[in-house]
Amino acid sequence: MSNTQHQYVERVVDLTSPEKNVIYNMTTEEAREIIKTGDSNKVRTIDGQFSLFSVEGKTIRMARSIGRPLRYFIAKLAAGPCLVMAERIETIFNYLKQEGLDDQFHPSYTRMVPAHYITTIHLLGCPDPNPVYERFFTPERNKYKVEDIDKISELYIGTLYNEIKKWLQLRATNGPIGISFSSGIDSGSVFLLTYHALRELGESPSRLKAFTLALNGEGEDLKQARDFLEKLNLGLFLEPVEVTTKDLDWKKTIGDVEDYKPLDIQAATMNRALLQQIRQRYPDWKYLIDGEGGDENLKDYPIEENPELTIRSVLNNLMLYQEGWGVDSIKHSLSYSGGLSRGYMRTYAPAEVLGFEGFSPYTLPNVIEIAEGIPFIEMTGWDHEKLYNLKGQIVAMGVKAITGMDMPVYPKRRFQHGAGDREFAESFFPKTDREYRRAFQQVFE
Repeated sequence: MSNTQHQYVERVVDLTSPEKNVIYNMTTEEAREIIKTGDSNKVRTIDGQFSLFSVEGKTIRMARSIGRPLRYFIAKLAAGPCLVMAERIETIFNYLKQEGLDDQFHPSYTRMVPAHYITTIHLLGCPDPNPVYERFFTPERNKYKVEDIDKISELYIGTLYNEIKKWLQLRATNGPIGISFSSGIDSGSVFLLTYHALRELGESPSRLKAFTLALNGEGEDLKQARDFLEKLNLGLFLEPVEVTTKDLDWKKTIGDVEDYKPLDIQAATMNRALLQQIRQRYPDWKYLIDGEGGDENLKDYPIEENPELTIRSVLNNLMLYQEGWGVDSIKHSLSYSGGLSRGYMRTYAPAEVLGFEGFSPYTLPNVIEIAEGIPFIEMTGWDHEKLYNLKGQIVAMGVKAITGMDMPVYPKRRFQHGAGDREFAESFFPKTDREYRRAFQQVFE
């Protein structure tokens, strides 16, 4: 923890973990200097996943990618405002209790920095003005041609592959690598690309292990994972992870994730159970890789299940699934951002709490940029089923082009349904949003 004194600001308290940034082309301090300029074009040149801030007089600038959360809270002191920054609400709350400032705290008073924006705040006293947002990542939409689907597939998966290779060469340079493996399109592609990258880099593929969760020894994911790997003669990489309902604790998960959205909490509950078992088996395991973000990139969510969405809103709005409705929208939450910018905590938090370092290559701007250039409207003609089928087509073609392997493609299934089944999920988890919200409120009582 470090305090930075300044004539305009009583205190800036840094409770973040800069060592968790994964920046490939510059140091963290060089990246901070770029953030200080407020130049969105320069911020876009920071290559990797990061959460960063700069202090210049009364002006604070913050920026992050999807894979690294960043929150802040402004406490009022007689001498001026006190800005506290951290990855988690809990960290901020504990600091305020330590300083005797917790009477000012409520979780809804904390703010999440939205991914892909420079967030600027000016600490002036009472009241401090709202933050100002400026995009640093604005991918060009629909820039590729329909007839070039084979080239699009290779470019998209090739970009993903390059990000995985950079991570292996510059971050996860030694030790085992685990993947949460449902054998769906996202985890399946990440597994095959990581396997291929290890071989291409001259390293042993035995570093890699595919962990598949099975509730009470059952679940479609485990059957599918075996089928996937056996078809490619890679069955030796599979490690089933069996849990029982006693290992599932959705209330504890809410405390970890610090959110209350039902589908996110359900998925995170299963993820937490998986990671708990891995940690028990392997006390020193560090690196995890996963396919989070793949659905968002290729817009593969069942639109019919969300009454707020139509296929036109999904295909007409830039990065809707990554960012939500946008910082200028009434629906945008200052406390929680939107889309995967908010929802990534379902992946990040269980791994963080249990001492893992996770990596989700599909969430990186370089990969998202290719996805946003795909002409979805022309390719689907506003047809839901064509949209859902497009993802499997693009990813499988790309994996084939990069690795030479024929990736099996299965129908989409949510994590909480594949590890057990849909009937279990519907009976085990709360029936109403109100129950999730009530449990969340109890976390900070």
